[in-house]
Amino acid sequence: MKSRLPLNLRRSAFSLVELVVVVLIIGILAAVAAPRMFNTAGDARDSATRASLGVIRDSIELYRSQNGVYPPTATFATAIKPFINGSFPRVQTTLVPSGNQNNTIVANTGNPISTPTGTAGWAYNESTGEFVINHSACLTW
Repeated sequence: MKSRLPLNLRRSAFSLVELVVVVLIIGILAAVAAPRMFNTAGDARDSATRASLGVIRDSIELYRSQNGVYPPTATFATAIKPFINGSFPRVQTTLVPSGNQNNTIVANTGNPISTPTGTAGWAYNESTGEFVINHSACLTW
């Protein structure tokens, strides 16, 4: 039995199959894009590590202004303790492997510090006062 409606009025809605296909496409796009747009935990860890770097570098300079030399590597954490509020920070950035996300410090004599060594979280050069994350992905921070 043929419909008596004109051709332009016969189909005025989407079929169920068309709606399901559109919803699936939107779901796939959301699943791919959402983790990239909402990586707030990773961004927070990166920001915390950058802030820690700033605090420690300022502490090194304060120590130097009071004592005339940079803090010794052997007692670095205790030497700058008066200038840090709280415990010595650890590396938290998502750019380094989890083995390097700690608060240990390795002495590095490179000038500037260029080669990460071991799994220490931080690298420090006592002669220049340079303090960086002990990973090649973060040496420019």
